[in-house]
Amino acid sequence: MNKFEALGVSPKLSAKLTENKIDTPTPIQEEAIPIILTGRDVMGLAQTGTGKTLAFGLPIIHNLIKIGTKPDPKTVRALILAPTRELAKQIQDNLKMFQGGGHLKINMVVGGLSMNTQRKALERGTDILVATPGRLIDLLEQKAVTLKDAEYLVLDEADQMLDMGFIHALRQIAKLLPEKRQTLLFSATMPKLMEELAATYLDHPRKVQVAPPGKTADKITQSVHFVAKAAKNDLLEELLDKHRDELALVFSRTKHGAEKLKKLLEKKGFAAASIHGNKSQNQRDRALKAFKDGDVRILVATDVAARGIDIPDVAFVYNFDLPNVPENYVHRIGRTARAGKEGEAIAFCAPDEMSEMKDIEKLLKIQIPVAGGRRWSPAEEEDKPKRGGGGRGRGGPKGGGRRGQPGKPKGEAPSGPPKRKRNRRRRGQGPKMAA
Repeated sequence: MNKFEALGVSPKLSAKLTENKIDTPTPIQEEAIPIILTGRDVMGLAQTGTGKTLAFGLPIIHNLIKIGTKPDPKTVRALILAPTRELAKQIQDNLKMFQGGGHLKINMVVGGLSMNTQRKALERGTDILVATPGRLIDLLEQKAVTLKDAEYLVLDEADQMLDMGFIHALRQIAKLLPEKRQTLLFSATMPKLMEELAATYLDHPRKVQVAPPGKTADKITQSVHFVAKAAKNDLLEELLDKHRDELALVFSRTKHGAEKLKKLLEKKGFAAASIHGNKSQNQRDRALKAFKDGDVRILVATDVAARGIDIPDVAFVYNFDLPNVPENYVHRIGRTARAGKEGEAIAFCAPDEMSEMKDIEKLLKIQIPVAGGRRWSPAEEEDKPKRGGGGRGRGGPKGGGRRGQPGKPKGEAPSGPPKRKRNRRRRGQGPKMAA
């Protein structure tokens, strides 16, 4: 009996794990799997890259395989919600790999792909549906799928869904689920709104926490360069040039900045690709595949890639721009040092990013070692505008409109501040302005 069998996982599933060289459960798997198999609701808190997908996926597959019958047309037996397309694809790939006998229907619905193709796949019934909230709501409104038979609901990376303004979408979806179900909530952090979410959707859950929020992987070496904004490009080129054979992930704060940086690196002779919200799903999939296969060594991305990229060979993560939300720093650098390997996370801090750096260090409860430059003094910090509605509030709809009134979820939070709507008065309408 291997260690997964000892947790209650079927011999067939355990054998499949052994085939994929997974023999020892991670702490979150060891804690969560036996509880989930008993039918209890679970709130799982663990840092990124600790194996949360198998923690909830294995017991669900274990139980569904025992049913032995096909799902009815358009029905779903288990619903897994994820904030981004990349994470949804990663979850689907992992579940398909470990489903044992292979007869379970595991479908994915996300924005950016053909809705007609997704609708046809759902017509035949689904055992496990992995979805982003926006596309699922579209298909529910078209009556392409029903959730009346769903026995399981999983909210994966729930804190990011809240950051991206999906709270209203989650409420809309939850109303269509049976009250009698098993709900599993997994997250890397525990903002205040998460407690409200858990209280709403979970029934007397068992809390499983294997690492305090904000803790980074032990094998990540962190450093920061205090560098002027205008000098960031040259520094990045210099650092990348030292490790041309290694995979490097570079994070930019904005979609425009990511694309501009990718083109600059290509001009400098680097094999680079980019993923962000302005790319189609096929473009994003191709870029990720090229990066994973080593055809390109540098992937420039926005926070759409901060979770959902599981590539063990990423050696370096560069925070070219520091994130506005300190927890996203933890998720970004969690793309390296995966599967027991070591990794290096290098941050660039311009004078106007000192507040972000202080927030990150406060979260981590450490001072990140300085690799270049010196810490900016308050006098050197540049003035910057105050954040508006798309700022850092945990429950706020990041870029999704006014608080409590987010726009339709797209799978990635807009990178810039929300655009103001201008009230244009048609000719002959409304009061005239005083002269």
